[in-house]
Amino acid sequence: MHPLTKNHLKELTYQFLGACIEVHKQIGPGLLENVYHKCLKQELSIRGIIHESNFQIPLQYKGIDVGVDLRCDFVLEKAMIVELKAVTALLPIHEAQLLTYMKLLEVPKGIMVNFNVTNIINEGIKTFVNEQFRELPS
Repeated sequence: MHPLTKNHLKELTYQFLGACIEVHKQIGPGLLENVYHKCLKQELSIRGIIHESNFQIPLQYKGIDVGVDLRCDFVLEKAMIVELKAVTALLPIHEAQLLTYMKLLEVPKGIMVNFNVTNIINEGIKTFVNEQFRELPS
């Protein structure tokens, strides 16, 4: 595992986006989210990107585990959250979900990927960072 720096997250993002491009190139838009999830999981493994899939996010309310089943699609190297979508348009609630997951897991970067687009890089990727990212060394 690499030390967590802005440069490392930049390289991890580059590698991850390459995996997304490959999946999108191979199967295109118009399928269900779970299809993209399975294909991307396979592509991440092929590329040797350390990841956890369907990662359970603990939620405590006033110090008590409330036992809800929050899950993000991927956590890459315990440093970046990935949320996949296959929708006509990303909505503010999708962004709020990702930002909340980043906060709960104390992760500095998150990426939202919508596979239901013609050009995945120009239309399907949104990247988010938080204060934790700003405090990382270069």
